Amino acid sequence: MRSWALKVAAGVLSVGLVAAGCGGKRTPDAASGNAGGAACEAADGRITIATGNSGGVYYVVGGGLAKLISDNTKLKATAAETGASVQNIQQLVAGDYDMAFSLADTAADAVAGKGAFDGKPQQVQALTRLYSNFTQVLVRTDSGIDSVADMRGKRISTGSPKSGTEVIANRLLTAAGLNPETDVQAQRLDLAKTADGMKDGSIDGLVWSGGLPTAQITDITTSLKDAVKFIDITPQLDALKKVNEVYDRGVIPAATYGQPADVPTVVVPNVLLVRSDFPEGDACAVTKLIYEKKSELEAVHPAAKDIAEDKASMTDPVPLHPGSQDALGG
Repeated sequence: MRSWALKVAAGVLSVGLVAAGCGGKRTPDAASGNAGGAACEAADGRITIATGNSGGVYYVVGGGLAKLISDNTKLKATAAETGASVQNIQQLVAGDYDMAFSLADTAADAVAGKGAFDGKPQQVQALTRLYSNFTQVLVRTDSGIDSVADMRGKRISTGSPKSGTEVIANRLLTAAGLNPETDVQAQRLDLAKTADGMKDGSIDGLVWSGGLPTAQITDITTSLKDAVKFIDITPQLDALKKVNEVYDRGVIPAATYGQPADVPTVVVPNVLLVRSDFPEGDACAVTKLIYEKKSELEAVHPAAKDIAEDKASMTDPVPLHPGSQDALGG
């Protein structure tokens, strides 16, 4: 196992990641209910952070963030395994969690009341923009799949139900002229079960949206070697951008998973979300901490290297929390 992966395991265990769905409403003391003009200081309390699948980068970085907050503020934070973006936002708004990782396209749908949130705009704001997720489309070499359109009739893992991966997978299939509900045998699986299916041959391919590298994608490519390959999905980018402008072109470097060449792909930023009533002092303190101690997040997972302060406020159309505006200098 790579040295960073060992650090990840230790970091995740140290913050006591809780089981999916356990969550927990924030229990601050009364002083943390600060209004405008609050000091950039977190008050005493406990918060929970909704992350993602246990094999994904959200889970790892979320565990690192929880430890960072607990070690450096009065807040005690725990991170929870979840189904990711859509579920995270729904449970954030319901009060089950206090912070949540999300793909920017799903967050944009939430504030606009579109997609999975049709007709119900969600009252969420961003603490900061994070690193970008890379859409990783991996197929078995013997599947006959060389493009998204070739997935017709195939067994494709589209990610956990109510995940950002599922949103992107369905949009990707639609952009290639396929109906996600009828033209593919969609397997709505988390990443661990997806990896098992790829290795035992019960799945022909997968769509995964995550940081680089994702441990379970590494597991698949290491275990199956030439029996799997990545495919280029950028022919669908123009159609995706018509749905949401946040989609952009990116590259999965060959060295990431030991592939023979770089793979062009589609990327989308991640954002860290809170409810709009999240205390300003807490928001300011956590946002400031992320950039003051970013090297500690980088030690947990290399994807955190792409968290950039000069892009932190680039969360449109999701509003930036006023406390984060203070932390980032307005």
